[in-house]
Amino acid sequence: MQENTSTNKLPDYIALATAIKAWSKELGFQDTCIADAGADMSAVESGLFQWLDKGYHGDMDYMAKHGTKRTRPAELEPGTQRIISVCMNYSPPATKKSWDVINMGDQAFISRYALGRDYHKVMRARLQRLADKITAAVGQFNYRVFSDSAPVMEVAWAQKAGLGWRGKHTLLLSRQAGSMFFLGEMYTDLPLPVDETTGDYCGSCSKCIDICPTQAIIAPYELDARRCISYLTIELKSSIPESLRPLIGNRIYGCDDCQLVCPWNKFARITNENDFHVRNGLDDVSLIALFSWDQETFETKLAGTPIRRIGHQQWLRNIAVGLGNAPYSGEIVTALQARLDDASALVREHVQWALQQQDKKRTEQ
Repeated sequence: MQENTSTNKLPDYIALATAIKAWSKELGFQDTCIADAGADMSAVESGLFQWLDKGYHGDMDYMAKHGTKRTRPAELEPGTQRIISVCMNYSPPATKKSWDVINMGDQAFISRYALGRDYHKVMRARLQRLADKITAAVGQFNYRVFSDSAPVMEVAWAQKAGLGWRGKHTLLLSRQAGSMFFLGEMYTDLPLPVDETTGDYCGSCSKCIDICPTQAIIAPYELDARRCISYLTIELKSSIPESLRPLIGNRIYGCDDCQLVCPWNKFARITNENDFHVRNGLDDVSLIALFSWDQETFETKLAGTPIRRIGHQQWLRNIAVGLGNAPYSGEIVTALQARLDDASALVREHVQWALQQQDKKRTEQ
């Protein structure tokens, strides 16, 4: 956290909060709200520990690593009084319709948030610029910016700040923008006025629970990450459980089903950020084409994107599953056979499984 060396007169914090929200909009954030870092988070904290005790975090050891720092900001950054939460829309323009891609078994579906530049870099850079504007107005102050980059319960704090409510799929929902946006935070010692929380507007709707391909949403507001396709294709580094592979379909990086079916996402807005626009035609590309990428092509084409972080081996693992789930095709079989001797045992295992699936479909024709 930046050290406070200011000797300036105390600012008008009400006016400063108003200015911060105006600067945020200028910087491309769609909404900004402020939470009290000392707010009662006992229910959230208890829920987190129960979730961890059930093992729902799977191999995400980092979820258990930092204890209460996730819900007690001052333990992570001493002196934190407020959390400024921001959101930025990511839905890119002129993309192939998601359901159309999902329903075309030989095409690759990539979660729409990952089609452009890595949001971590974009969000943190913008938050830093916001901090610079605050510094210019009041002098040096204590702060630290985050975007999915530290033990911060982003959805819980965004809900506390009033940006929206946690949906039954566990993502943040807004009446104005649905759920297709990124979150970011600034921890600060500035005693800014706080905003009011909003209500929960999911009502009796259960569309997100019903649509989940792997039934990972085991109850309203409760997700077993071990079954979630986003976890399986991004966070899980080892073999994907065989029982879940057929349920993944052609989703090779993330899954948007619970968002696509959510009624509130009729209000989701197209992003104005060029950084989030589609790169390399990844919204409409065949599984075979992506499976042909060697390590160098993968690194070059996906440089600066969130996908690059999973690495080439995991990329091939995911696509192999998609190819196994695709309708039978001689082309697919040839593509898979070309990687039967891949250097990675993980890739070879999933390629062999995919070939078995293709053979079953061939005999059923």
